[in-house]
Amino acid sequence: MKKAAKFHIRKGDTAIVIAGNDKGKKGKVLEVITSKNRAIVEGVNMITKHVKPSANNPEGGIERTEAPIHISNVMVVDPSSGEPTKVGRKLNDQGKLQRFSKKSGELIKNG
Repeated sequence: MKKAAKFHIRKGDTAIVIAGNDKGKKGKVLEVITSKNRAIVEGVNMITKHVKPSANNPEGGIERTEAPIHISNVMVVDPSSGEPTKVGRKLNDQGKLQRFSKKSGELIKNG
């Protein structure tokens, strides 16, 4: 059985897009799709989807929603400066791995 990959980004992080049409946009990571190396970031890579009328939505219409973006085009935002930063891992006092910002050395809190 293949082990799930560890990514520099997690659900709940604040991330910035570093490449593509939405370069420079910041948003909260809503989901990380490890099997496809993609992440869904709030307000980034918006697509329009035509929805047929149904029992739940009798009007139908056009929905705007976020599409996944490749994980290599997204970086974690430094908690102190608000700039993109690389992420490192180090052991804390309890022997657990903690993520930290390589730019400022500050710990990155989840969600």
